Amino acid sequence: MRLTVATRLQVLVTSPRVAPGLLSAQAWALLTAADVRLSPSLDDPVARAVAAAGLAVRESPAEVAELVIGTPEQVVWVAPYGDTGWTRTWAEHLVTGDPGGSSVEVVHGSYDVPGARLLDLVAVMDRLRTSCPWDREQTHISLAPYLLEETYETLEALEGGDGDHLREELGDLLLQVVFHARVATDDPTDPWDIDDVAAGIVDKLIRRHPHVFADVIASDAQAVEANWDSIKATEKHRDSVLDGVPATLPALARADKILCRLARLSPDAGAVYQGPLVNRSRLEAGAGQTAEDLVRPGQRRQGGRDAVEDRVALLLGGLDGFPVGLDRVRVGRRHVGEDVRM
Repeated sequence: MRLTVATRLQVLVTSPRVAPGLLSAQAWALLTAADVRLSPSLDDPVARAVAAAGLAVRESPAEVAELVIGTPEQVVWVAPYGDTGWTRTWAEHLVTGDPGGSSVEVVHGSYDVPGARLLDLVAVMDRLRTSCPWDREQTHISLAPYLLEETYETLEALEGGDGDHLREELGDLLLQVVFHARVATDDPTDPWDIDDVAAGIVDKLIRRHPHVFADVIASDAQAVEANWDSIKATEKHRDSVLDGVPATLPALARADKILCRLARLSPDAGAVYQGPLVNRSRLEAGAGQTAEDLVRPGQRRQGGRDAVEDRVALLLGGLDGFPVGLDRVRVGRRHVGEDVRM
């Protein structure tokens, strides 16, 4: 490709994650002032948006061997929408070729906003759902084991303290959300999509943070939690502390959830339910041990499986010595895991 005569050439590039007509004020001013507007194809989304705004666009495919621009002083070439490869190749061609004395400038008409790559994930998932035999066959039920597995892998990465590993596992977990949302779009009677999922959580966060989005005053974290619980109770119309606690939670996690709810309602009420799951007095009699002592790495019997079983029994027996709000499941997983790795 060879450019001649033109004194100023500007290449307008846009983000593929922003609607074609949503250009910056600088981009529209540039297009309006241009003597000639070119595009590799008049079917290009950005070219169509520019033409719809009443600005003439001339088709000039990138494959032409020579582009002769006559007298205009300012030419804007609208790069293909989202095709960064075309723009890069074309720029390299200009650098290595003879631009005919013209000045060349790349102008960004739109930019990615934070979270823009989420649109890429949605697009990739949509293509997988329509083009991959395995992805096409999945249902909410068939995907359920992967959701559980990825959740536990994310927790393990979080506890491991490796930021890169955590980022990777969060991506795998995010995929499950997007996958389920894509499956839901195929429901013949009640379809919904990822935008509905996002809209739901955005609305919920705004409603339950009136101290941020309205005029309610919350001076500390405890006040925020109290507001949250009050608003949630009004929304859910729950009559019991057990309402809304998933029956599918592991037994220990479910018990912990209920204890925490009771404690938030009333410390005294929470204490009533903090009896031992096993008779702790038998385990601690004469030993002077606390529940925390019972699960310390040093208080174990060597011997593989027996050691793991002993640790679990001691952990369960000493739960009522843990403060409400301490993650008993995480503590148990960490300490038992030390025996497994031995």
